[in-house]
Amino acid sequence: MKLERTVQNDKTVLSLSGRLDAMTAADFEKESLAWIDGGDRKILLDLAELEYISSAGLRAILALAKRAKAVGGALAVSSMTGMVAEVFTISGFDAFIPVAADRESGLEAL
Repeated sequence: MKLERTVQNDKTVLSLSGRLDAMTAADFEKESLAWIDGGDRKILLDLAELEYISSAGLRAILALAKRAKAVGGALAVSSMTGMVAEVFTISGFDAFIPVAADRESGLEAL
């Protein structure tokens, strides 16, 4: 998995590519939680290039959402396709994490 962080105004965009699974989820969680602890409050996960997500990846996203909420921040997800979108919906994550069709809409949702 590759993780790229950019900041637009007061919003952080985390772009993930590859696989978010048992092998990569812990590193993703550690890095993303460190950014929240460092002051990032509004976070968009851009998943346009994410090919696969496992339950470990979902747990890492849940941890990120909880930490963001605990510090008065927000998390949204954008640009999911294929199996990633299906897993996100089947797991019910779209019921408590805002989902946007594209990056621009996701930034507006924050």
